[in-house]
Amino acid sequence: MSSCTSCEVKDQTNTAQLPEWGKRYKVILLNDDVTTMDFVVMILLDVFLKSFDDAVELMFQIHYEGMGIAGVYVKEIAEAKQEQVRQLAAAAGFPLRCTLMQE
Repeated sequence: MSSCTSCEVKDQTNTAQLPEWGKRYKVILLNDDVTTMDFVVMILLDVFLKSFDDAVELMFQIHYEGMGIAGVYVKEIAEAKQEQVRQLAAAAGFPLRCTLMQE
């Protein structure tokens, strides 16, 4: 093995220079009497990248309990997910509501 002193990687991370990710937000889907269960499952699969089994389980939680946490993200990502849900629901003609709650 050769040693290359000019190739050394220094592991001196200054934590003050790391970006602060901020607080995390729960993305919550709310039940309504119009949005179909299939559409909610599709949202959970496509927007929140849930497995099929997890999406179905969460859809039933939303249906029976009135709400369910689709995911927890930093603010910017949570807002983007919320907007995706809003746009997809509007395009499909559903009143599905999605809200954010700080952890």
